[in-house]
Amino acid sequence: MLIPFLIPFVIGIFLAINMGGSGIGPSFSTVYGTNVIRRTAIPGLFGIMVFLGAILGGENTAKTIGNNVLSPQEMTYTIVSIILLSVSISLFIANLLGVPQSTSQSTVMAVTAPALYLNQFNSHTLFVEIIPTWFITPITAFIIAFLVGKYIYKPLRKTGITISKQVNDSYILKGFILAMAMYVAFSIGANNVANAVGPISVMAINELQVSPKHTTHILLLSTLIIAPSFAIGSSLLGKRVLQNTGKELVLFGKIEAVIIAFISASLLLLVSLFKGIPTSLVQLNVGAILGIGVAKLGFKNIFSKTEVNKFFIVWLIAPIVAFFLSLFLVYIADTMDMLHYH
Repeated sequence: MLIPFLIPFVIGIFLAINMGGSGIGPSFSTVYGTNVIRRTAIPGLFGIMVFLGAILGGENTAKTIGNNVLSPQEMTYTIVSIILLSVSISLFIANLLGVPQSTSQSTVMAVTAPALYLNQFNSHTLFVEIIPTWFITPITAFIIAFLVGKYIYKPLRKTGITISKQVNDSYILKGFILAMAMYVAFSIGANNVANAVGPISVMAINELQVSPKHTTHILLLSTLIIAPSFAIGSSLLGKRVLQNTGKELVLFGKIEAVIIAFISASLLLLVSLFKGIPTSLVQLNVGAILGIGVAKLGFKNIFSKTEVNKFFIVWLIAPIVAFFLSLFLVYIADTMDMLHYH
């Protein structure tokens, strides 16, 4: 019993490492891009804030992933292992390409595959609650950032008002940038850790036949195991993602970095706490960066950039890979009579 029980946890840790590699981009790319602190100091700080976010604000999203797409009774060792492995592989590919990827979207699609195969699919949760949020939130981030860039920065430049070098290099501003990065990492913990914790905790509750009054303890224990692996992943896999989002996508100033981080983190945290919907912080962050970029340089200049085009392609491909890989593995497990192994 112990070995099959541990397998999903091992895969979940591997997934968390990959999520850390991807998640460090949207959280600390602004810090890295404006050279506020050394890159080597980023993973540890990132990991601490992710852990706090998961413990304090991750419960609702974990329940959505674990209970509301696929029937909780179907979250067996085999199904959970397949879900987490499928997401891990799709995310690992994205990390190798250096493109920050939506773990939430890949996870939801990986859960949807066995739900469809087993005729346990909750279409209302996916099509009415989750997918609309995926479109609305990054567009909202883009619009807010665009409006700030167009109606605050441009008028300031036209009137000749500029931020003095003294202010731009002040420790207060650098502190704001760092605080916003930590805020974003906290939001990642509140939302994205649930991608691994949700299925694992429901599996543990089912397989160990835990009473309802102890479910919170299982959720907490799963979080304590999974969340620290984010820091490991950010250290091992995060360098290229930081460079792509922090240096190569759009050149932005320090004030803009604070705006980008605040918009992204606030939208994700609101969705996590009040709706419990797994949402892409990566896309929120890039949406805000693009909003500022378009306000400064125009649509044509920004959207013709190679990195932007590659981001959109991988965003589309990775969830599809996760879905079909999960579906294929579920089919293989079914033919081997392992689907309902306990």
